[in-house]
Amino acid sequence: MFAEAIDPAQAGNDFQVHFSGVSEELRTALPCDVRGMIRQNKLSDHTAGISLGYLQGNVVILPSSHAMDFFRFCQRNPKPCPLVGVSDTGNPLLPTLGQDVDIRTDVGLYNVYRDGELAEQVSDIRDLWSGDFVTFVLGCSFSFEEALMSEGVQLRHIIENKTVSMYRTNLKTVPAGPFSGDTVVSMRPLSVSDTIRSIEITSRFPQAHGTPVHFGDGAAIGIADLSKPDWGEVTAFQDDEIPVFWACGVTPQAAVRNARPPICITHAPGRMLISDIRGVDVGRTEVPKALA
Repeated sequence: MFAEAIDPAQAGNDFQVHFSGVSEELRTALPCDVRGMIRQNKLSDHTAGISLGYLQGNVVILPSSHAMDFFRFCQRNPKPCPLVGVSDTGNPLLPTLGQDVDIRTDVGLYNVYRDGELAEQVSDIRDLWSGDFVTFVLGCSFSFEEALMSEGVQLRHIIENKTVSMYRTNLKTVPAGPFSGDTVVSMRPLSVSDTIRSIEITSRFPQAHGTPVHFGDGAAIGIADLSKPDWGEVTAFQDDEIPVFWACGVTPQAAVRNARPPICITHAPGRMLISDIRGVDVGRTEVPKALA
């Protein structure tokens, strides 16, 4: 069903240098091995450039009372919230995304929201797990970054081993029940020629946010200062580069603040769930049609 992933070992030195901020061991590691490291608290950093060729996902865990409204929110906002997986109620395993994927332990760092406010960050949510929880996994831009870099588009946050810059915008999402808010975007500095190429390449990845939502002046979408990201780290610009913005899976975290569910657990920005789904064309991933 899925295209074969690019093998970094066969892609040549030009491809390898793009991932210089991530060790060879992590670049080529199988997702099950990376999840094992995360479970043992041996890895909690961002997951960009790790397990190249495998689908990564943003995570949102909600009580069942809020699950249907959030499902509708994702369907109405496919750019920032492309659904790639939904769990059975109360089941922490996600068999559609891989063997032995346990959402309670397999994310490097979790944000725990209570009544819409960030209460804590934890590395394990087994003690918080409830038989009433439903897990949603949303496609992540980390999944198209390999395709960009394999075609010569350099991404500096990976070269420098940083978490991509993320910003709140004034781009409104379509509400669903109590869920609403502004779209969050991730930003990558690119040359004009690479920007054009990136639009073409990412059009093949609708389940990983697809094409950019904006490029150029950040003020046009409500970003006052690119040197002050709301999440992630600052990325420096070179003289011939412009900012290019993609819809980001952190968007639901803003919607959760407005919905104010009694509890919601998400990934911490940059720390994604790595699935066993192989292939750079994640646009072929089947979209969930209804809650499991």
